[in-house]
Amino acid sequence: MSGPLAGVRVLELAGIGPGPFAAMLLADLGADVVRVDRPGPGALPAGDPRRDLLNRGKRSIVVDLKHPDGAEVVLGLADRAAILIEGWRPGVAERLGIGPQAALERNPSLVYGRMTGWGQHGPLAHAAGHDIDYIAVAGALHPIGRSDGPPQIPLNLVGDFGGGALYLVVGCLAALHTARGTGQGQVVDAAIVDGTAHLTTMFAGLLADGAWQPERGRNLLDGGAPFYDVYATADGGHMAVGALEPQFYAELLRLLGLADADLPAQHDVTGWPVLRARFAEVFAGRTRDEWTELFDGSDACVAPVLSLAEAQHHPHLVARATFEEHFGVRQPAVAPRLSLTPGSVGGSPPAPGADTATVLTDWGLGADVPRWLDNGAVSEKLGDH
Repeated sequence: MSGPLAGVRVLELAGIGPGPFAAMLLADLGADVVRVDRPGPGALPAGDPRRDLLNRGKRSIVVDLKHPDGAEVVLGLADRAAILIEGWRPGVAERLGIGPQAALERNPSLVYGRMTGWGQHGPLAHAAGHDIDYIAVAGALHPIGRSDGPPQIPLNLVGDFGGGALYLVVGCLAALHTARGTGQGQVVDAAIVDGTAHLTTMFAGLLADGAWQPERGRNLLDGGAPFYDVYATADGGHMAVGALEPQFYAELLRLLGLADADLPAQHDVTGWPVLRARFAEVFAGRTRDEWTELFDGSDACVAPVLSLAEAQHHPHLVARATFEEHFGVRQPAVAPRLSLTPGSVGGSPPAPGADTATVLTDWGLGADVPRWLDNGAVSEKLGDH
């Protein structure tokens, strides 16, 4: 592996959503990520494991954690890891014998990353939930959407991946930095509610300053402002407008043919309905491609709204190689980009248990020390460490 994390061993206890994404990001940056899968079907309907891109660049072993020797196998791997990622409800890892106390007693420099929705403590800590629930409680869902409609679901980007996985990675890398300097590992409690709330810091300040209205769809960045909104085009497409600064707004008006029109001032809130109606009328007069060509390269801050498939072929993203093809799948490239030690997309996502023998050998456990059957049972104990 290449990248800034080359040589860093990461043990991922298989889960869904933010944990796998965090481990994928570490793998993209060069870490040796081993995913510990359980025998049997997963929590979600299974597809082709080769298309589960959150597992790219990883290796997989299968461990039956209910087997008497299952915990010992995981702890043996954790002995040799720098980071462990676990995404279960509080107390599950402890009941299985692989919680932070057990792991850190044997490997004091280990960074034990815990990914949950509600966190390790609090009234909801043991309750089930998903991205939509966490961002709702954190205050991030309410502002998203139109003033005359319900909040809109921003996929699971805000909670799982933004407030969850990315904060877990930041916490684990910060703790790894400390461990390398002091030899002391620690537990990283990454809760999606915490990270999502942290993402709203700017808006908390605006709210306290009286510069943010609590009603949805009435503010500068939530679709309330007509110059920061989305407009339909003649062919059913959409254009995204983000002309906040006065010079960009002036360029927007010029390219829309409205520079000399009798319109309310940009920041006259009472005139926003008039502006929105006029903008909508003009945008509806041309197709998305026609508007894209007209605004291309301008400072009007207008861009076409592209589908996931279309985005892969946008000229700017093609020029930057934002998407690449690996193992027959076009997918996002590694981000961020480092000038000296760039990361890279590793091998194709493995089938569960595909790498048992090589992982045991590479991590110093010995190819014959334990062995797993197809169902994940351990036939021999791990031996001395």
